[in-house]
Amino acid sequence: MSQSYMAQLGSRLLANGYTILPIAPGHKKPGRYQRGGWVDYPEWNRHAERPTTEVEVATWSTWPDCAIGVVAGAVAAIDIDILTDPDLALQIEQLARARLGDTPALRIGRAPKRLLVYRTRAPFRGIRRAPLEVLCLGQQFVAYANHPDTGQPYAWPEEGLAELDLESLPVIDADMAAAFMEEALELVPTELRPASLAKLTVAGASVSGHAQTGTIEAVCSALGHIPNTDLDYDSWVRIGLAIKGSLGEAGKDVFTDWSDQASKNDPAITEKAWGSFRPERIGAGTIYHLAMERGWKPDPGMVLDGSQPIDECHPASGLLARLDVTAEAEAVTTPANFNLTIPGGLVGKLTDYMLSTARRPQPLLSLGASLCAIGALMGRLYRTESNLRSNLYVVGIADSGSGKNHSREIINEVLFEAGLANHLGGNKIASGAGLLTALHRQPAILFQIDEFGMFLSAAADRKRSPRHITEILDNMTELYTSAGGIFLGAEYANRDGTNERRDIVQPCLCVYGTTTPLHFWGALQGANVVDGSLARFLILPSDEDYPDENVAVGLRTPPPDLITGLQLLASGPGQQRGNLVGATSGPQTTVVLTTVPMTDEARDRFKALSEELTGELRAAAGTAFTAILARIGEIALKLALIVAVGHDPAAPVITIDDADWAIAFVRHYAKRAMEAVERHVADTETEAHLKRLREVIRAAGTKGITKSELTRGTQWLKSRDRDDIIQTLIESGDVTTSMRGSATRQAMVYRLAR
Repeated sequence: MSQSYMAQLGSRLLANGYTILPIAPGHKKPGRYQRGGWVDYPEWNRHAERPTTEVEVATWSTWPDCAIGVVAGAVAAIDIDILTDPDLALQIEQLARARLGDTPALRIGRAPKRLLVYRTRAPFRGIRRAPLEVLCLGQQFVAYANHPDTGQPYAWPEEGLAELDLESLPVIDADMAAAFMEEALELVPTELRPASLAKLTVAGASVSGHAQTGTIEAVCSALGHIPNTDLDYDSWVRIGLAIKGSLGEAGKDVFTDWSDQASKNDPAITEKAWGSFRPERIGAGTIYHLAMERGWKPDPGMVLDGSQPIDECHPASGLLARLDVTAEAEAVTTPANFNLTIPGGLVGKLTDYMLSTARRPQPLLSLGASLCAIGALMGRLYRTESNLRSNLYVVGIADSGSGKNHSREIINEVLFEAGLANHLGGNKIASGAGLLTALHRQPAILFQIDEFGMFLSAAADRKRSPRHITEILDNMTELYTSAGGIFLGAEYANRDGTNERRDIVQPCLCVYGTTTPLHFWGALQGANVVDGSLARFLILPSDEDYPDENVAVGLRTPPPDLITGLQLLASGPGQQRGNLVGATSGPQTTVVLTTVPMTDEARDRFKALSEELTGELRAAAGTAFTAILARIGEIALKLALIVAVGHDPAAPVITIDDADWAIAFVRHYAKRAMEAVERHVADTETEAHLKRLREVIRAAGTKGITKSELTRGTQWLKSRDRDDIIQTLIESGDVTTSMRGSATRQAMVYRLAR
């Protein structure tokens, strides 16, 4: 994945003296990357009040496709927004060079439009006389990005700001800029200046019978016929006054959305302008009239006059109804409340045995281990109607000393007792070749790995780890998708009988790993999320690291019905029971599987899930979470298959109960995984420090944490880095501050905002 503009050039622009900020890909306005997606950054103008920090640049550099904007103030930009007359655009550029200085900083986006950058003697207010504008105090411009219309990078034909020190630019002031604008505007013919709404309105016209007050529905409908593509300033203000006169403060969002249609809209200026509007006579009538001139025909049942009663119906009822529908849809796909339940059958029996014999019971981790064990035993014997198999990768996350090892011990014991130890892999995987050798010996196998985070850290580190270690993760990724087909082994140059290619027919590799949160999330980078490595794992974080201790547990004996059930499961439908060591067919033997059907209700439920996920994938396009979303349906169907076979190995059927349980389970923990990725996974040391410090503040809860407490809890940070990160978190809105203490001593307290 190529580096973003911010990652490539952000530090150089900072060193050259410019104040910069992140620009959302495909846009000209500042943006922030949150929870796997780009959102607006309405508070960006705080960057006009201070220099950009190295911590901010390091953080923004991790955001996908982050482009770069330059905050005006110390610099001013002459924006020549002329598209249809290249000669005129060049003529005005030459005038700017003659009057303001021959700047080397010329930016071309969509030619012949152009922008020239100058240094200011002192910041001054910007000047707009469309199609010309001087961008300065309280404004910004895009420096390095792909143009949203052309899809091509903005060009700097001479020298870009990344090559130009701020001090090398020609200096201008407010008077020079104003004089240039007056002279340049004389060169622009009338037809190239944007039309004014005042000029398009019939003098004295009004909409009779309507008060100043309107309704949200009618005003929004009318504004759809008054697009704000590039209106002049006076017309923009006039519409703002009319909206406020029509709707009052309730119209703020309406004006903001309408204003945002313009490519040069500045949210800070829009916010300030709205606060300054004091309409007395202008209102809904103005908006309705302008819209009707442009073809608007309100529906007969639409209420236009907001000053009249509306039969107890809220003026925004249409909008509220849509919001209710949206909220209801979200409630269906992502339930707010999730209660962990243990399914019945063999999965439930094995899990219950683990819990009854555990000194510190861990229901979630025990369930994850049971699913993996049952999945390995039924491997190469059962499949879904879509040819999915029971191969699972599960990670149980809990702190040290929380009892996470117990489930692995139980699985070892019961499989030995049942004569099924051949399905157990070693406690460690030494190399990629070693993994394949184990699968060649036993194609349906379970590996239980302690300290999985440390293992993953080595296997995912392609820069420092030897190839035989990194090949483990590569082979696991390929084996996951090969369970329904043939895994083709490596080819060797020397084929002397000992180096023959070793194929495996329908391998079933199950992996159950346990780890601590710090080791697991610290082992991952953004690339592991994007490339799908993480998406193949069902990640189960314990909600209780230190459950109440069961001091009564002692010696244990597996229940006979559990052992018998596991033997029956491993033998497959219609097979004989008994000691099955060595009974599994070889790695290159064609196997005949039982296809597990599902009820019509279960089939409809999985079809509905597919439609839900398709919509979510489209909404998440371009983010790091599409890989996780794309695997939800597959993993849920695997779990439903395992539970169904556990209920009845002889004649299994996936029921609606199996489907509902599996979908709710996977949905919940996929959501938890995406939240954890946002909170923990980092690609750089700086980003990792920022996220770790934020987690320290999060752990303090609503009571917050003082600066001294935060310092003690983040000893790994240098004082300056800690201060920079805290400042970044405060300005991004992630952290809030307040004071607490006694009458004699006050301390600043930091709390997580959300």
